[in-house]
Amino acid sequence: MRLRCAVLNDFQNVATEVADWSPIADDVEVVPFDTHIAGEDALATALADFDLVVTLRERVPFPGSLIARLPRLKLIVASGMRNSVIDYAAAEEHGVIVCGTTSSSTPPVELTWALLLGLARGLVEESNALRSGGPWQSTVGADLHGRRLGLLGLGKIGSRVARVGLAFGMHVSAWSQNLTSERTDEVGVELAISLEELLTGSDFVSVHLALSDRTRGLLGAAELALLRPTTYLINTSRAAIVDQDALLAALHEGRIAGAGVDVFDIEPLPADHPMRTAPRLLATPHLGYVSQANYATYYGQAVENIRAFLAGAPVRRLP
Repeated sequence: MRLRCAVLNDFQNVATEVADWSPIADDVEVVPFDTHIAGEDALATALADFDLVVTLRERVPFPGSLIARLPRLKLIVASGMRNSVIDYAAAEEHGVIVCGTTSSSTPPVELTWALLLGLARGLVEESNALRSGGPWQSTVGADLHGRRLGLLGLGKIGSRVARVGLAFGMHVSAWSQNLTSERTDEVGVELAISLEELLTGSDFVSVHLALSDRTRGLLGAAELALLRPTTYLINTSRAAIVDQDALLAALHEGRIAGAGVDVFDIEPLPADHPMRTAPRLLATPHLGYVSQANYATYYGQAVENIRAFLAGAPVRRLP
């Protein structure tokens, strides 16, 4: 009897196309879900008859209470090698193996610049006006060359964002709690002596920090008030790093020039969420990791993980 595998949040219906699932076809029935399943009760019902689950990033929580309600569950494969919404202790207690996949930092770097450039040059507004017979030129674009890009975080993603900024001729500075001058010198950017200095002196601020107790709510109302009215804020990292109510207030009151956001406090975003109608906001539905190459990696390695599990030798185990 074949095992059943649920592939969650396959919104584009591509999970079975971007990777070859035939190596496990004799042993596993693969069932993609193209809509989000919200809430523990709904998940417990939908996944009751599945032995394996492939989940996309951190969109679907697997707390201990849910895992306990899925007695058939034997394996969870999560894209990426870090997942904060899976209860690993509960998984181990119930005999559920958790595995991950590698993930490229290239797609979020590219999306960061798509959002930044889109904001700076008013691309959505100008494109919509052109297509609808609106005014011919209604915005004046913000220049990048010679302006200051402030980065919160200079890890794999932040450092690559920095190098693109340098290529545009921008002055780039960075700050995080443990950032050193040795690291900034290595990347070729300036070390901001404080968060306050970075926020007050930047024309564009981009967030590239991991979510932790130290970074949760790092940019609250007081910090956002340090930004100039001409400054743009980009967040392709985690929504909880920026106080969402404070950001909405800053956008509605025109205290910042705009924001480019790819991450939200609730995902998928409810139809009546205030982020959907906020002014000065260029928003995308968490597309940072969504690219052809990344998906091929996620689902290709998911197949490898399942094959290894079936062989009794799991690979890429988490945590």
